[in-house]
Amino acid sequence: MKAMLLPELGDLRAHPTLLSLLQVPEPVPGPGQVLIRVSACGVCHTELDEIEGRTPPPALPVILGHQVVGVVEALGPDAPTRQLGERVGVAWIFSACGECAFCLSGQENLCPQFRATGRDADGGYAEYMTAPAEFVHPIPSGLSDAEAAPLLCAGAIGYRSLRLSNLHDGQALGLMGFGGSNHLVLKMAAHKYPHSQVFVFSRNPEEREFARSLGAAWAGAIDEIPPQALDAFIDTTPVWGPDMEALKRLKPGGRLVINAIRKQDSDRHVLSTLDYPSQLWMEKEVKSVANVTRADVREFLQLAAQAGIQPEFQEYELKDANQALLELKQGKIRGAKVLRI
Repeated sequence: MKAMLLPELGDLRAHPTLLSLLQVPEPVPGPGQVLIRVSACGVCHTELDEIEGRTPPPALPVILGHQVVGVVEALGPDAPTRQLGERVGVAWIFSACGECAFCLSGQENLCPQFRATGRDADGGYAEYMTAPAEFVHPIPSGLSDAEAAPLLCAGAIGYRSLRLSNLHDGQALGLMGFGGSNHLVLKMAAHKYPHSQVFVFSRNPEEREFARSLGAAWAGAIDEIPPQALDAFIDTTPVWGPDMEALKRLKPGGRLVINAIRKQDSDRHVLSTLDYPSQLWMEKEVKSVANVTRADVREFLQLAAQAGIQPEFQEYELKDANQALLELKQGKIRGAKVLRI
């Protein structure tokens, strides 16, 4: 099969063809696994974190990609037969132990044996992949393959972030950064909290205009002051500066949810500028988001199908994965990016 392999870690700006399109053996499903013929795979900022070593794969080479849509073509031993021929998706959560206290309490995203698709196991930048049958998700019929792909991570992690924000209808929500995830959060918030206003902060004027076109009440630069203080923030940026700005703009008792698997070390000094009285006092909270659960993915897919939540996206051929990733790194984002396999 054809696959885009990551042979080594590096900087895409210095090595814009770091991933290589190669012919590799088609995988064989093991016990409890299914073989999926991939039709689409979303491109995520977390892949940059993997490539650049902030959350490195444990072994190389590896096939990236954790927003995978395809059809079940073969079953491994003991895999449920109902999935043969079914259109399914694979998300960031590839597997968890199922036995620890976290798994048993519905918090499998915190499992110490959590394995990530496209990092700890080969992912969807390929024509085929295998995955545990219990960790693949049926795709609702109202979504195309390319529409469904970004929902598996950008949408699901946005859904978890919005839930963790503790927002109530009528309260004001701030979004720091406006890429693949937060543009879906805006659509979710409009559906779930029709009396709430959403305020978008982005360094990119085109992203700000995009946010207004999707219904944002206001959109400004990262350091701009919005018309009012906000009840909650969701931050999807890879750096610390926007979080410092968000804390200044939170109401007393407000919550900042950081939706980023890693932050860049180069600007860690920004944290030393935290001014406790203005940024954190008055019972403000900071909450991180760690991975997703299967329930997050499945609940959001159903919500998206019922509410007509569809991502804005650009499509690329598999061979152009390097280009899609480089544009993501350069901030050339309008919604999500999807590889058509």
